[in-house]
Amino acid sequence: AAFFLSIEFQQTGYLVERMYRVAYGNLPTAPVPIKLNEFLPDTKEIGQGVVVNQSGWEALLENNKQAYAADFVQRSRFTSAYPTSMTPDVYVDTLFNNAGVVPSSGDRAVAIGEFGSASSTADVTARARALRRVAENTTLVQLEFNRALVLMQYYGYLRRNPNDPPEPTLDFQGYNFWLNKLNSSKGDFVNAEMVKAFITSIEYRHRFGP
Repeated sequence: AAFFLSIEFQQTGYLVERMYRVAYGNLPTAPVPIKLNEFLPDTKEIGQGVVVNQSGWEALLENNKQAYAADFVQRSRFTSAYPTSMTPDVYVDTLFNNAGVVPSSGDRAVAIGEFGSASSTADVTARARALRRVAENTTLVQLEFNRALVLMQYYGYLRRNPNDPPEPTLDFQGYNFWLNKLNSSKGDFVNAEMVKAFITSIEYRHRFGP
């Protein structure tokens, strides 16, 4: 579990999960915002070449984040959801609404302010900066943590989506069970016995042999 709490993951994979949460909300009929086949390449993109505590790693990570955000807002899914004719206030309010966060007036103003005096959201770099402002909002980082932590057990240990085979019910019952247990343990994954359950599961062991 240490990796999921590491600086590396907090600044790469967890940011990716929140970017999707902010941009699109949850997937249809699912309690999660992202699929494994989206998560893996995007996390690799942000973490490319980054070795924590190696000289220059923080600058490289920041450059990667900026490049990733710029790429993200130019993807067809994003441009379809957020036409450039959208006003900055509507753009930012939609992102916060997807995140499930009511921002402070200051946080909202700073995100909208990325567009300067523009009346549209045609500026790609401003779009990317505002998206990051919302995805890195302190309240969201706290609210989303348990949901992301449970999802990462599936991605990291089982290498599948929570509703993929061999999940017995092919839905999110297992994910919801662990999220509820983690929440009731106030985020203490040791007391929730969550990580232990995943790494001792038959499914996990079968990934490495019969």
